[in-house]
Amino acid sequence: MKKRTALLIALGMLTSAQALADTLRYGLESQYPPFESRNAKGELEGFDIDLGKAICQAGKFNCKWVESSFDALIPALQAKKFDAINSAMNITEARAKSIDFTQPIYRIPSMLIAKQGENLMPTAEALKGKNIGVLQGSIQETYAKKHWETQGVTVTSYQDQNQVYNDMVAGRLDGTLVMSAAGQSGFLDKPQGKGFAFAGKPVEDDAILGTGIGFGLRKGDSALKAKLDAAIAKVQQDGTITKLAARYFPGIDVSASK
Repeated sequence: MKKRTALLIALGMLTSAQALADTLRYGLESQYPPFESRNAKGELEGFDIDLGKAICQAGKFNCKWVESSFDALIPALQAKKFDAINSAMNITEARAKSIDFTQPIYRIPSMLIAKQGENLMPTAEALKGKNIGVLQGSIQETYAKKHWETQGVTVTSYQDQNQVYNDMVAGRLDGTLVMSAAGQSGFLDKPQGKGFAFAGKPVEDDAILGTGIGFGLRKGDSALKAKLDAAIAKVQQDGTITKLAARYFPGIDVSASK
């Protein structure tokens, strides 16, 4: 009887340990539609939420979600508050010095949004003397500060992209540099975005803007990386990402390879 009880306890401990090992805690900033936001019921929704669920299903993970401001995601990951950053974070050389990444999952071009009729273009010459809003901690902020701020453009950083849009409508900003899909569904497609449009072509700088969007991982977390890469490959190959992109970003090619 004692041996059986000990065996049951041991099996229970093993089951609990296995359940814990299979739990994947995603870290995200939930104020960036259509990638991630909360609906009227307070539920998380968006492309990255559905993507995260699909990858958890493919990898047989139990998903959990932990919220943070975007610029605090990397420190929070390093502090083990969650296991993977799933928040439309581009894979860049600068970030790769602090954290590891999965393989690229998808890619979104960065574009300038400005008032129609202003004839602004995403160049330092065209934006000189203007005030451009960016999300704090984003690659768009890094790009704007390097290429524009040094040439007489004011670059103002915000913790919430929605605050950027509000200040554009109020006339306190002349534009914003943002991921095109986020700018389209999060602003231009809404009544608030009336009179605004994309200005010019996507900006280019692979060293800053990266090679695509992936999940951020703690340095050396190779076991989790291997599991996630395998799950990512599944959802890429079975068409899940293409279907999600068609729903959230119609007309935008999000292929990870260019």
